[in-house]
Amino acid sequence: MQDILSYQSNAAGNYVEDSIYAEKYNGIPYDDSQLTNNDYIDNVRSIYGNLRSPLEARLNMLYKRCFDIMLSCLLLLGLLSWFVPLFIILIKLDSKGPAFFLQKRKKKNGKLFTCIKLRTMVVNEEADSIAALENDSRITRIGKILRQYHVDELPQLWNVLIGDMSIIGPRPYMLIENLNYEKQIKEYSDRYKVKPGITGLAQSLGYFGFTDDLQKIDERVMLDLIYIKRWSFKMDIQILARTFLSIFS
Repeated sequence: MQDILSYQSNAAGNYVEDSIYAEKYNGIPYDDSQLTNNDYIDNVRSIYGNLRSPLEARLNMLYKRCFDIMLSCLLLLGLLSWFVPLFIILIKLDSKGPAFFLQKRKKKNGKLFTCIKLRTMVVNEEADSIAALENDSRITRIGKILRQYHVDELPQLWNVLIGDMSIIGPRPYMLIENLNYEKQIKEYSDRYKVKPGITGLAQSLGYFGFTDDLQKIDERVMLDLIYIKRWSFKMDIQILARTFLSIFS
């Protein structure tokens, strides 16, 4: 069975089917136009909420871990060894403060870990309580570039290497956001069944950045749930490729 259905956005804001991806999730058509349909979302939840994740199998966990180690090592040595130092210099020249931004987030089983990012905002007391908006005045000049191409997330490859994160998985949110979403979305905590990722199914379909729209968060959770329940190595490769296309398109 093929794994996932993806859509490419056209000028009208609708989505058309991408031949790289499959037509159904276990018999349920993935129709982007239906993501705002509560009956459709509930239907997906009723089916996927009762399925075990393939990542519960030790062999699958081993496959995924080996992929994470190999890719993170390759990128850390081949890209970040010179790329990140360059941006560290630019960050330090652009504004006062440390080059890295460290923040507590939740990983598998709801445990806390220190998520590493390149600093994109001026040092401020609200960094852990108020997420940055698109035109946030706290974002620095170099920070705008880092955020536009998601370069600020690259240090999380170290989180992947030490085992706190995976290359692909549900994105980890700020702790204050987790507390809010856990209260309002019943299935939100199911995201903790797997390691958080640098990118995920939702991000590969264009769901980037902060939103205060609960419906949008609901849609992301649904996509995370589908990923967890229908994981395959092929799906990870497709999500990774799709993410690159989404960032640079």
